[in-house]
Amino acid sequence: MENLDELQILLVGNGGREHALAWKLSQSPRVKSIWVAPGNGGTGKGLAKVQNVTIGVEDFAGLMKFAKENEVNLIVPGPEVPLVAGIETACRTAGIRCFGPSIGAAQMEGSKAHAKAFMTKYNIPTASYQSFREYDAAKVYLDSVDYKVVLKADGLAAGKGVIIPQSNEEAHDALKTIMLEREFGAAGDEVIIEEYLEGAELSILSFCDGYTIRSLPAAQDHKQINDGDKGPMTGGMGCYSPTTIATPALVEEIHRTILQRTIDGMRLEKTPMVGMLFTGLMITSVGPRVLEYNVRFGDPETETLLPLLSSSTDLASVMLACTDRYLDAITLSIDEKFSCTVIAVAGGYPGTYAKGTPIILSAPPTNTTVFHAGTSLSDDQLLTSGGRVLAITSAAPTLKEAISTAYSGVSSVSFSGMYYRRDIGHRALSPTPSAHAPSLSKSRLDYASAGVSITSGNALVAAIKPLVRSTLRPGSSASIGGFGSPFSLPGAGYPASAPTLISAIDGVGTKLFLAHALDKHDTVGIDCVAMNANDLVVQGAEVLLFLDIYTTGKLDARVAGEFVKGVAEGCRRAGCVLAGGETAEMPGLLAEGVLYDAGGAAVGALEEGQTLLPDLGSMRAGDVLLGLKSDGCHSNGFSLIRKILERAGLGLRDPAPWIEGGGRGVGEELLTPTRIYVKPCLRLAREGLVKGFSHVTGGGLVDNAPRMLPQALTAEFDARRWKVPEVMRWLKKEGGVEDAEFATVWNTGIGMVLVVGEEEAARCVLELEEMGETVWEIGKLVERAEGGEGCVIRNMEVWN
Repeated sequence: MENLDELQILLVGNGGREHALAWKLSQSPRVKSIWVAPGNGGTGKGLAKVQNVTIGVEDFAGLMKFAKENEVNLIVPGPEVPLVAGIETACRTAGIRCFGPSIGAAQMEGSKAHAKAFMTKYNIPTASYQSFREYDAAKVYLDSVDYKVVLKADGLAAGKGVIIPQSNEEAHDALKTIMLEREFGAAGDEVIIEEYLEGAELSILSFCDGYTIRSLPAAQDHKQINDGDKGPMTGGMGCYSPTTIATPALVEEIHRTILQRTIDGMRLEKTPMVGMLFTGLMITSVGPRVLEYNVRFGDPETETLLPLLSSSTDLASVMLACTDRYLDAITLSIDEKFSCTVIAVAGGYPGTYAKGTPIILSAPPTNTTVFHAGTSLSDDQLLTSGGRVLAITSAAPTLKEAISTAYSGVSSVSFSGMYYRRDIGHRALSPTPSAHAPSLSKSRLDYASAGVSITSGNALVAAIKPLVRSTLRPGSSASIGGFGSPFSLPGAGYPASAPTLISAIDGVGTKLFLAHALDKHDTVGIDCVAMNANDLVVQGAEVLLFLDIYTTGKLDARVAGEFVKGVAEGCRRAGCVLAGGETAEMPGLLAEGVLYDAGGAAVGALEEGQTLLPDLGSMRAGDVLLGLKSDGCHSNGFSLIRKILERAGLGLRDPAPWIEGGGRGVGEELLTPTRIYVKPCLRLAREGLVKGFSHVTGGGLVDNAPRMLPQALTAEFDARRWKVPEVMRWLKKEGGVEDAEFATVWNTGIGMVLVVGEEEAARCVLELEEMGETVWEIGKLVERAEGGEGCVIRNMEVWN
C-alpha cells in the first residue's frame, strides 16, 4: 500500500518559485525526499531533504523514468511550459499524482484568447477585447478604437508578451513586433487587443481541487523594470503581501464573482482546475476585473506568500488534498504578518544579459530568506544563469518593516551588474488613498469625455423622424421625441368612449455597472419601471401595465430573479401590473464583465374627456414651475460618474465621501433607485390642476423642460430655489463639471417639473406635500425671445 506519510516529491523547474516550494515542502514531516529537476544553485546546496537532478522540464520520458525508479508519489510542476505541454497527462499515464492541471485546463494560461472567450461565456468581469490572427485586420481595428489599449501575444512568452503602448503609433509598432517581427515566436500567431484598465493590480493564488478553492493572501507584483512602474515588462521585479487594498469585502467579492465562477466554469467545460490557480486582477473604480489566469504558482508571488503560511499548515498535505479532491477538509492558516520580496536581476534584463557571473552571498538579516532563481553551481562557485537572479524575502509584523528588512537583505548579495528596483511596496506606503487610483488629469470632465454624446442622440432622433412618420395610421401621431407616444383608440375606429393609450420604452443604462459590480440587482429593476412609468404620467395617463426584457450572455437564475423582484416593486409603486417579459440568453453577445442588459416598456391609458398633457394652449407667461425633489442621480449620468470615481480613486465599497460622518458605501448610495412620481402626479392631473409635466432624465432641466412647452414660452428657473443633493455637489466638484454641463447631465435635485397656474400653485404644493413629496417653487414661464432657448437657469453659481 502507498505510504503517503513518506512523500517522495519530484519538483519540476529551476527558478525562485521552485526554490521557495522546496524550502517550504522540506519543512513537512510527511516529506522524505525532494528532487528538483533541473533545479538551481539554491536547491542544489544547503536545503535538507532536497537535491537536484539534471532532467529538463519538458523531458517527460526522463522525468517519469526517474520518478518510477525513485518511488516518487507526487510530482509538482513549477513553470507553465510543462503544464501547457501536458505533463499532467504523462503523470496520469505513469500512475503518479500531479499537483497541476490537465493539458485542457492549462489552456487558461496557454492561450489568452481561450481565457478571454471562457470569461465571456461565464460572465467573469474582464476588459473588452478583440483577438486577431491576421495583421491587416488587427491594424484596421487599432485605428478604429479611441481608447488606450493593451496588446498581448496569445501564447506563452515568459511573462513578457504584454505591451502597453502610450500612443496609437506605439500600438502599431507593438503590433508589428508581435505579428510581423515575431519577437515572441509562435506565441504571437494570435494577438489580443484589449481595453486598458486603470486601477491597482492584485494577484490571488488559490489552491484548487476542481470544486473547492482555498486562497492565499492577496499580493501585489511589480512587473515593470524601473522605479515608478516605468520601462519594459518583466517576469516580476518584486512583490508584497498582504495588500492594503484587499479588504475583506473586496476579497469576498473576488471569490464570489470571479474565482468560484472560474472553478465552476472549468468543471463544466470538463477541464477541472486541480493545482494552483493564479488570477491576475485590476481593481478598477467599478470593481475587480480579470487581467489574466496562470495555472501554477506565480513568481515572485510564491517567494512572498509561502513565508506567510503558518507552521501548522503543511504545504505537502494541502497539495495532496487538491490532487485527491478533499480540499474542503483543509484550512489554510496564515500568520498575521507581512512579507516583501525584492528581485535582483542581471544587468540588461529583460533584454540581453551576461551569464556565468560570480555571486557573493553573506548572511541575510533575521527572518530574511534569499531564494535562488537564475543561479547555478560550478565547482561550488555560485554563478548567474538567468535574468532574474535572486529573490530576497523578509517577513515582519508591519509592511514597512518587511520592506525595510528586505532591502537590508539585498545588501547581503552582490554580483557584477546587479540591478533591482528601489520602490517595491511604494503603492502601499503612499500617503494618499489616490495612490492606487488611475492617473487622470484634473481637467474638467464632461459627458462627451465619458463617451456619451447627447448631441448625437438628438441627431439620431431628427434623422429617423421621417421613417417614423412613414408608419402613420389612424389613431397615431407617428412622432417621436416626446415623453411617451399617444394612440387614440377612438381615432382608430374604436368606440368614442374608448381611452387613448400612451406607451413608453426605456432602459436602465450605464447604472447597471453598479449592479454588476456590487451583485445587487433589485434596485435597477425599480429604475427600469420608473423610467417608463414617469414618462407616461407626464401625459396625464394612468400606468396600466409593464413588460421587461432581460438580455444575458449566460442566464443566472438568482441574478435574474433579483432583477425581476425589483421590477415587481417598481410596478407596485407605480400602481401597474407586471404583465410579462422576455428573457433572452445570447452567449457571446454582451461585452466582457456585463452580466446582463435590461429595459422595458409600459402602457397607460387616458380616459375619455381627460386632457392629454401637456396642454400647450393653456400655458401663459407667469405660470409657476414647481419642482419635485429627486432621490439622487436616478438613472442618468452614470458614464460620467464612472470617470469621476476613477479620478477620485474611489471604490464602490468605500464610504461615500459626501455623507458627513460616514455611512453607506459609494455604490450602494448611487444605486438608490429613481423616484416614481406616478400617484401624486396622476392625482393632480385628474383634478385638472396641472398644465404640463416634465420628467427630468437624460439632458437634465435644459433638454427636458422645453419638451412640455409651446415655442413661444421659456422655462426660467432660479437655482437658488431648490437644494442640490450632496452626492451631486460632490460629483460636480470632484469632476470639475461646468455649470451648464451639470444642468444637462443630471437632474440637479429635481426629478419632475410641473407647470401650474399661479392661482393653483399653493393648492398643488399642499396636496403634493400631503402625499409625501418635497416640492419647491423653482421658477416661472416667460415669453421666449426670438431665437431664444426653451430653458434658462439663473444663478447657477450657487452650485459652486
